[in-house]
Amino acid sequence: MKIDMKQPILDKNDAIARELRERFIEHHVYVVDLLASPGSGKTSTILATIDALRDEFNIAVIEGDIASSVDAEKIKAQGIAAVQINTGGACHLESAMIKRAIDVLDLERLDLIIVENVGNLVCPTDFDLGENAKVMILSVPEGDDKPLKYPGVFQVSEAVILNKVDTMPVFNFNQEAFEESVNQLNPQAPIFPLSATTGEGLEAWTSWLAERIRKA
Repeated sequence: MKIDMKQPILDKNDAIARELRERFIEHHVYVVDLLASPGSGKTSTILATIDALRDEFNIAVIEGDIASSVDAEKIKAQGIAAVQINTGGACHLESAMIKRAIDVLDLERLDLIIVENVGNLVCPTDFDLGENAKVMILSVPEGDDKPLKYPGVFQVSEAVILNKVDTMPVFNFNQEAFEESVNQLNPQAPIFPLSATTGEGLEAWTSWLAERIRKA
Protein backbone atom coordinates (compact mmCIF):
# COMPACT_ATOMS: atom_id res chain seq x y z
CA MET A 1 0.00 0.00 0.00
CA LYS A 2 1.29 3.45 -0.93
CA ILE A 3 0.31 6.44 1.20
CA ASP A 4 0.65 9.84 -0.46
CA MET A 5 1.39 12.39 2.27
CA LYS A 6 2.20 15.22 -0.11
CA GLN A 7 -1.35 15.97 -1.27
CA PRO A 8 -2.90 16.42 2.20
CA ILE A 9 -0.05 18.79 3.08
CA LEU A 10 -0.57 20.78 -0.11
CA ASP A 11 -4.36 20.84 0.37
CA LYS A 12 -3.99 22.34 3.83
CA ASN A 13 -1.40 24.81 2.55
CA ASP A 14 -3.63 25.86 -0.34
CA ALA A 15 -6.62 26.45 1.95
CA ILE A 16 -4.61 28.91 4.06
CA ALA A 17 -3.17 30.48 0.91
CA ARG A 18 -6.69 31.20 -0.32
CA GLU A 19 -7.47 32.96 2.95
CA LEU A 20 -4.29 35.02 2.64
CA ARG A 21 -5.07 35.94 -0.96
CA GLU A 22 -8.47 37.24 0.08
CA ARG A 23 -6.86 39.39 2.78
CA PHE A 24 -4.33 40.79 0.32
CA ILE A 25 -7.05 41.60 -2.19
CA GLU A 26 -9.14 43.26 0.50
CA HIS A 27 -6.25 45.52 1.50
CA HIS A 28 -4.95 46.07 -2.07
CA VAL A 29 -1.54 44.63 -1.20
CA TYR A 30 0.60 43.14 -3.95
CA VAL A 31 2.73 40.16 -2.85
CA VAL A 32 5.81 38.80 -4.60
CA ASP A 33 7.37 35.45 -3.68
CA LEU A 34 11.07 35.51 -4.67
CA LEU A 35 12.58 32.12 -5.48
CA ALA A 36 16.30 31.54 -5.99
CA SER A 37 19.38 29.60 -4.96
CA PRO A 38 21.56 30.75 -2.05
CA GLY A 39 23.97 33.43 -3.23
CA SER A 40 21.93 34.49 -6.25
CA GLY A 41 21.47 37.98 -4.86
CA LYS A 42 17.92 37.84 -3.49
CA THR A 43 18.56 40.28 -0.66
CA SER A 44 20.57 42.71 -2.78
CA THR A 45 17.80 42.64 -5.39
CA ILE A 46 15.21 43.33 -2.70
CA LEU A 47 17.24 46.25 -1.37
CA ALA A 48 17.66 47.71 -4.85
CA THR A 49 13.94 47.26 -5.53
CA ILE A 50 13.04 48.98 -2.27
CA ASP A 51 15.33 51.89 -3.08
CA ALA A 52 13.65 52.32 -6.48
CA LEU A 53 10.04 52.05 -5.28
CA ARG A 54 9.92 53.34 -1.71
CA ASP A 55 9.01 56.90 -2.66
CA GLU A 56 5.76 55.69 -4.24
CA PHE A 57 4.88 52.55 -2.27
CA ASN A 58 4.87 51.35 1.32
CA ILE A 59 6.85 48.12 1.43
CA ALA A 60 7.42 45.27 3.88
CA VAL A 61 9.59 42.18 3.58
CA ILE A 62 9.14 38.65 4.93
CA GLU A 63 12.49 36.89 5.18
CA GLY A 64 12.62 33.11 5.03
CA ASP A 65 15.79 31.36 6.17
CA ILE A 66 16.68 28.06 7.74
CA ALA A 67 18.45 30.01 10.50
CA SER A 68 19.66 33.52 11.48
CA SER A 69 18.14 36.97 10.97
CA VAL A 70 20.98 38.52 8.98
CA ASP A 71 18.92 39.47 5.95
CA ALA A 72 16.00 40.84 7.97
CA GLU A 73 18.39 43.11 9.85
CA LYS A 74 19.70 44.47 6.53
CA ILE A 75 16.15 45.33 5.50
CA LYS A 76 15.28 46.93 8.84
CA ALA A 77 18.43 49.05 8.61
CA GLN A 78 16.83 50.72 5.58
CA GLY A 79 13.77 51.68 7.62
CA ILE A 80 11.59 48.97 6.07
CA ALA A 81 9.38 46.64 8.12
CA ALA A 82 10.76 43.09 8.05
CA VAL A 83 9.55 39.86 9.61
CA GLN A 84 11.98 36.95 9.99
CA ILE A 85 10.81 33.36 9.54
CA ASN A 86 13.28 30.65 10.52
CA THR A 87 12.16 27.28 9.21
CA GLY A 88 14.50 25.26 11.42
CA GLY A 89 15.58 23.09 8.50
CA ALA A 90 12.58 23.13 6.17
CA CYS A 91 13.58 23.94 2.60
CA HIS A 92 10.61 26.20 1.82
CA LEU A 93 8.06 28.57 3.30
CA GLU A 94 4.45 27.51 3.75
CA SER A 95 1.28 29.57 3.86
CA ALA A 96 0.80 28.96 7.61
CA MET A 97 4.18 30.62 8.20
CA ILE A 98 3.18 33.59 6.06
CA LYS A 99 -0.11 33.87 7.95
CA ARG A 100 1.75 34.26 11.25
CA ALA A 101 4.09 36.83 9.71
CA ILE A 102 1.19 38.82 8.23
CA ASP A 103 -0.44 39.06 11.64
CA VAL A 104 2.38 41.34 12.83
CA LEU A 105 2.22 43.62 9.77
CA ASP A 106 -0.22 46.50 9.24
CA LEU A 107 -1.77 45.60 5.89
CA GLU A 108 -3.77 48.83 5.88
CA ARG A 109 -0.53 50.77 5.40
CA LEU A 110 1.17 48.49 2.86
CA ASP A 111 1.23 48.39 -0.93
CA LEU A 112 3.85 45.70 -1.48
CA ILE A 113 5.10 42.68 0.45
CA ILE A 114 8.22 40.93 -0.82
CA VAL A 115 8.69 37.38 0.44
CA GLU A 116 12.26 36.14 0.27
CA ASN A 117 11.79 32.39 0.19
CA VAL A 118 14.36 29.89 1.44
CA GLY A 119 17.23 29.47 -1.04
CA ASN A 120 16.10 26.48 -3.07
CA LEU A 121 15.11 25.82 -6.69
CA VAL A 122 12.84 22.85 -6.03
CA CYS A 123 10.68 22.77 -2.88
CA PRO A 124 9.18 26.31 -2.92
CA THR A 125 7.62 25.82 -6.34
CA ASP A 126 4.83 23.60 -4.97
CA PHE A 127 3.68 25.88 -2.16
CA ASP A 128 1.17 28.65 -2.76
CA LEU A 129 1.69 31.49 -0.29
CA GLY A 130 -1.25 33.59 -1.42
CA GLU A 131 1.12 35.67 -3.53
CA ASN A 132 0.27 37.57 -6.70
CA ALA A 133 3.42 36.37 -8.43
CA LYS A 134 6.35 34.09 -7.98
CA VAL A 135 9.51 35.60 -9.43
CA MET A 136 12.65 33.59 -10.10
CA ILE A 137 16.14 35.04 -9.68
CA LEU A 138 19.12 33.35 -11.36
CA SER A 139 22.60 34.82 -11.16
CA VAL A 140 25.12 34.61 -13.99
CA PRO A 141 27.69 32.61 -11.95
CA GLU A 142 25.13 29.79 -11.53
CA GLY A 143 25.26 28.96 -15.25
CA ASP A 144 22.91 29.17 -18.21
CA ASP A 145 21.80 25.52 -17.95
CA LYS A 146 19.60 25.92 -14.87
CA PRO A 147 16.30 26.05 -16.82
CA LEU A 148 17.16 22.61 -18.18
CA LYS A 149 17.99 21.23 -14.73
CA TYR A 150 15.22 22.93 -12.74
CA PRO A 151 12.36 23.54 -15.19
CA GLY A 152 9.62 23.68 -12.55
CA VAL A 153 10.72 26.93 -10.93
CA PHE A 154 10.88 28.67 -14.30
CA GLN A 155 7.47 27.35 -15.29
CA VAL A 156 5.72 28.73 -12.20
CA SER A 157 7.37 32.16 -12.33
CA GLU A 158 5.57 35.25 -13.55
CA ALA A 159 8.93 36.84 -14.34
CA VAL A 160 12.60 35.85 -14.36
CA ILE A 161 15.43 38.06 -13.16
CA LEU A 162 18.91 37.36 -14.48
CA ASN A 163 21.11 38.94 -11.81
CA LYS A 164 24.81 39.84 -11.72
CA VAL A 165 25.01 40.61 -15.44
CA ASP A 166 28.02 42.78 -14.62
CA THR A 167 29.95 39.52 -14.11
CA MET A 168 29.09 38.23 -17.61
CA PRO A 169 32.62 38.80 -18.98
CA VAL A 170 34.08 36.60 -16.25
CA PHE A 171 31.79 33.59 -16.66
CA ASN A 172 31.03 31.38 -19.62
CA PHE A 173 27.33 32.28 -19.63
CA ASN A 174 25.36 31.98 -22.86
CA GLN A 175 22.57 34.52 -22.39
CA GLU A 176 20.92 33.68 -25.71
CA ALA A 177 20.73 29.98 -24.83
CA PHE A 178 19.42 30.82 -21.36
CA GLU A 179 16.66 33.07 -22.67
CA GLU A 180 15.70 30.51 -25.32
CA SER A 181 15.36 27.81 -22.65
CA VAL A 182 13.23 30.06 -20.44
CA ASN A 183 11.01 31.07 -23.36
CA GLN A 184 10.40 27.43 -24.23
CA LEU A 185 9.37 26.65 -20.65
CA ASN A 186 7.40 29.82 -20.01
CA PRO A 187 6.89 32.08 -23.03
CA GLN A 188 4.73 34.54 -21.04
CA ALA A 189 7.41 35.36 -18.46
CA PRO A 190 9.50 38.46 -19.16
CA ILE A 191 13.23 38.17 -18.49
CA PHE A 192 14.97 41.07 -16.76
CA PRO A 193 18.78 41.06 -17.06
CA LEU A 194 20.14 43.31 -14.33
CA SER A 195 22.80 43.93 -11.73
CA ALA A 196 21.40 44.66 -8.30
CA THR A 197 24.74 46.09 -7.18
CA THR A 198 25.41 48.45 -10.10
CA GLY A 199 21.79 49.23 -10.98
CA GLU A 200 22.20 48.16 -14.60
CA GLY A 201 18.85 47.05 -16.02
CA LEU A 202 17.02 47.62 -12.74
CA GLU A 203 14.51 50.13 -14.11
CA ALA A 204 12.85 47.61 -16.43
CA TRP A 205 12.22 45.23 -13.53
CA THR A 206 10.95 47.87 -11.11
CA SER A 207 8.70 49.45 -13.75
CA TRP A 208 7.12 46.04 -14.45
CA LEU A 209 6.56 45.53 -10.73
CA ALA A 210 5.26 49.05 -10.10
CA GLU A 211 2.64 48.68 -12.82
CA ARG A 212 1.27 45.59 -11.09
CA ILE A 213 1.30 47.15 -7.63
CA ARG A 214 -0.80 50.06 -8.89
CA LYS A 215 -3.42 47.64 -10.19
CA ALA A 216 -3.67 45.65 -6.92
